[in-house]
Amino acid sequence: MSDFFEEADRTLVEGRAPDLEVPREMCVLEGPGEPCVLVIFGASGDLAGRKLLPALWNLYLQGGLPQAFAILGCARTPMTDETFRAYTRELLESAGMLKGSRWEGFSRLLHYRVLDYGDPAAFKTLGSDLDALDREARTAGNRIFYLAVPPGIYAWTAELLGSSGLSGEDSNGVGWSRIVVEKPFGHDLESAEQLDGILHRYFREHQIFRIDHYLAKETVQNILMFRFANAIFEPLWNRRYIDYVAVTAAETLGVEHRADYYEEAGVLRDMFQNHMMQLLTLTAMEPPSIFEAERVRDEKAKVYRALRPFPVDRLDEYLVLGQYGPGVLDGREVPGYREETGVSPDSLTPTFAMMRVFLDNWRWQGVPFYLTSGKRLQAKRTEIAIAFKQVPHSMFRQVLGEHISANRLVLGIHPEERITLTFQTKNPGAKVCLRTVTMDFNYHQNYTGPVLEAYEKVLIDCILGDQMLFWRQDGVELCWSFLTPILHRCETCGNRAERLLRYPAGSWGPDQAHQLGPVLASLGDGH
Repeated sequence: MSDFFEEADRTLVEGRAPDLEVPREMCVLEGPGEPCVLVIFGASGDLAGRKLLPALWNLYLQGGLPQAFAILGCARTPMTDETFRAYTRELLESAGMLKGSRWEGFSRLLHYRVLDYGDPAAFKTLGSDLDALDREARTAGNRIFYLAVPPGIYAWTAELLGSSGLSGEDSNGVGWSRIVVEKPFGHDLESAEQLDGILHRYFREHQIFRIDHYLAKETVQNILMFRFANAIFEPLWNRRYIDYVAVTAAETLGVEHRADYYEEAGVLRDMFQNHMMQLLTLTAMEPPSIFEAERVRDEKAKVYRALRPFPVDRLDEYLVLGQYGPGVLDGREVPGYREETGVSPDSLTPTFAMMRVFLDNWRWQGVPFYLTSGKRLQAKRTEIAIAFKQVPHSMFRQVLGEHISANRLVLGIHPEERITLTFQTKNPGAKVCLRTVTMDFNYHQNYTGPVLEAYEKVLIDCILGDQMLFWRQDGVELCWSFLTPILHRCETCGNRAERLLRYPAGSWGPDQAHQLGPVLASLGDGH
């Protein structure tokens, strides 16, 4: 294995394109990736530095990049190829990721161009630079344009790519073009439709990759396998046996460096329109006829269409909004949201939301889904809890009383990637009493192969052109159609300040959330 990588690196250092076959057992791709250039707009920004460049480095180490591949960073920040390489090396070193002797080979993949996003002439020049890079790296005219830029310039960047002729695809199948858009996909339904109109003016749907990195987490992908590859769970996966479903994404981080964005977005736009809705669909969707991107996304769209319209005239019965105040987290004092840098001292932006929703279809009629997400909570935890109904009749009531704890299945996503199932059994001894025991599966148990982080999986799928883990536009619009009336009511009602409940950092959110549903109580007691 080391001989292969050393030879590949030597060819790159010497300026030759590697002509080596990657051994199948060491390749994280399902097949050889097509040659291409990855263009990162916003290459000097936070997303590229924290996620994209480290992900590309890890893929390079694991043999997960195409043999003919190049990375072109673009941003307003003045840099040359060499300074961009030094910048990337420093990022990897500071993250403790730079190891081994393979940096020189990877650095040869890195290129940089200064780009003014508002200058049409700059995009014309970019086209010429890409043509030259295609010839140098033998990338066959295939391009991926990754918009790691603020959402406000998504539309303008896509417009200039299209008007400069960079969105077109060769009619004979050689030379494809793809655009990758990070969430948020708009600010509400109207803006989402406007963004889509601009994207589709120049790109066809198969060229557009709308990222939700939650979908690329291994345990999120495993939900469909768990449900539809096992005969013992799916017969119970319905209103007859399930009491409620709780989807929780709790964060310990505050707003950090994202105050400008978060003040405009809040928790409903930041988490519910994308991540929470995707976890809901994976839990609730019907089995597709085949595991193929369009069929899976068809079934997801059916879930969104089944969402019962939210009763905005009775918000208090279905929605709890909160904002974190000062508190103690991991033994240290942390400021409240309104004390964070860049946040208005009288901000009414919610950082916590718990929502009870229903699906009006045959499988789930009457089963509540509790969706909860918040910042500065007691622990970072993402999970889906399936609470089964209690036994219909307790034959043990004369000995144990009426209450017997119901079974619960928990699909852990973060920090513990695991599946746990609780059930009741008798305690050893002469006295008849029950105890709750747990069957536990750790996702990485008995696995020694490469583990891909979310952005590594996302980048691989972009290279392969696989849209399974990406949003389709009808899903985006259906979710905004559901959430926009809620947002409008919350942001225009006269008692907005009263509705926003303060909770101390390091807690499990406002006390009122415990009254709405059981999820935070179960989360807090460690179940």
